[in-house]
Amino acid sequence: MRDFLFGGSCYLCRGRARGVLCADCDAELPRLRMPLCPRCALASPAGALCGRCLAEPPSYDATLAALAYEFPADALIQALKFRGELALAPFFGQLLLIGTLQIDLVVPVPLSTQRLKERGFNQAVEIAKVLAKRSGARLDSFCLRRTKDTAAQAGLPLAERRRNVRGAFACERALDGARVAVVDDVMTSGATLDEVAKALKSAGAAHVTNCVVARTFLP
Repeated sequence: MRDFLFGGSCYLCRGRARGVLCADCDAELPRLRMPLCPRCALASPAGALCGRCLAEPPSYDATLAALAYEFPADALIQALKFRGELALAPFFGQLLLIGTLQIDLVVPVPLSTQRLKERGFNQAVEIAKVLAKRSGARLDSFCLRRTKDTAAQAGLPLAERRRNVRGAFACERALDGARVAVVDDVMTSGATLDEVAKALKSAGAAHVTNCVVARTFLP
């Protein structure tokens, strides 16, 4: 599929490539190599728990992010999300295989019913398929559902983001002691992922790790 869509050329520069990107463009990806807070994946000296997570611990236990949400990562994510370039999803799923994940279940963040109808697919599901297959964990795209259609988070202030998604998710089955990886494309404020973790833990999940392709760094 990749070769058919991209013709053996790099998605960004259109030069020759054996994968989605050529070696030069792959090297330009904004990989996160600085010390990060293990809980929210924001920059933190020596990789210690950051002050925000100490003062207001989120419901999730850890966050693994592969890239910073800046060019060219943002262009690639938008191509998958808004233009349906599905061949990018396996590439993103491969990027999430960072560190050692001790997980039982992979759960993608669900879209609202309206947004799923408009888009025709959930990019988080497509990315999660690769992570589940490579990690050996079970993929469950249906245990989590949105209880209400929320406005898009983009552009909302932090306080509004939290209100917008409050109580927006419910878990449909018991997760008795499961270690869950929650997959999404971008993490900005973490409000959505916090609500997801609340729903999963109310269903019995023991540990929730966010696995996101890109992390936005707030001022």
